[in-house]
Amino acid sequence: MMTAEEAGPTSRSARRRRREPAAQPARPAQGDLDVGILITIRSLLPDLAPVEQRVAQAVLDDPGGVAWRSISELARECGTSATSVVRFCRAIGLRGYPELRLALAGAVAHDDASAVAAASSAIDPDDDPVTVTKKIAYADAAAVTETASRLDTATLVKVVDALSTAGRIDIYGVGASGFVAVDLQMKLQRIAKPGFALPDPHLAIQSASLRRPGDVAIGLSHTGTTVDTIDALAGARANGATTVAVTNFPWSPITEVADFTLLTAARETAFRSGAMTSRIAQLTVVDCLFVLLAQRDLPGTMDALERTFAAAQAKRVRRPRQPRHLTPEPGWPGRLSL
Repeated sequence: MMTAEEAGPTSRSARRRRREPAAQPARPAQGDLDVGILITIRSLLPDLAPVEQRVAQAVLDDPGGVAWRSISELARECGTSATSVVRFCRAIGLRGYPELRLALAGAVAHDDASAVAAASSAIDPDDDPVTVTKKIAYADAAAVTETASRLDTATLVKVVDALSTAGRIDIYGVGASGFVAVDLQMKLQRIAKPGFALPDPHLAIQSASLRRPGDVAIGLSHTGTTVDTIDALAGARANGATTVAVTNFPWSPITEVADFTLLTAARETAFRSGAMTSRIAQLTVVDCLFVLLAQRDLPGTMDALERTFAAAQAKRVRRPRQPRHLTPEPGWPGRLSL
């Protein structure tokens, strides 16, 4: 499900490979499902055939119910055939419907009933404030924990290897992803790393045209289909930079121009489109990259953090501490003391 190249960022063979289209991520194998069957289905949903998408949505809407239904019952509910249900199972890396039922039963058993309900239900227009708060809290917490479980550690380390020696780090992202790009820039610059967020598409494509071997370009896109981000990442790759995609969907177009892909696990609904859980999931990846990178040179990191913290402190307003209980000072009208 993830793309990665073994060669170093400055080798001639690596540069030659980067000028060619990246390989499309492989369909999931059975071993890839340890991140959770519902996470897998959700991430592959946009790339399934229309009939398979109907089956997938039925599973996501009621995972516990599907775990107890026969294949004919599920096919009838989705308006399709048992053969199409089997094709869906194979598309997500399972051998057949019995394995799907077992995986769903395990998912339901792993989480309590309220958690599974929250995971599979969207925010409805008539939800009361208590319900809305619970759904948001669950979705946001799940975005962090599920993204952490989905991150491929080996790929993460290779990305950090490239960042640690990068001459320049470009970060591309528009909309909500643009805010995450700025957050990563701020973190990198606090430890003296040359990171630059470029949320403006024109600035991004211009900077990408100047990248060279030894540079790193990171593209942030929840859907993996944002044209401006894909174009910038492709341009950086064509000029020899090591490219990294951070996306929720392993078969999305942005992965085709990435040397490394880091996958998030965020759930979006009509009321939370693009700007909430996806951003939280991306920030989880950013924090992992930052901490692992900071560990590479701990003395240098601590020195840089102390210096940048002191510089930031100088920009804060200093006010005298206000006493909690004030009483008039004898003999001095209008003057207060403790």
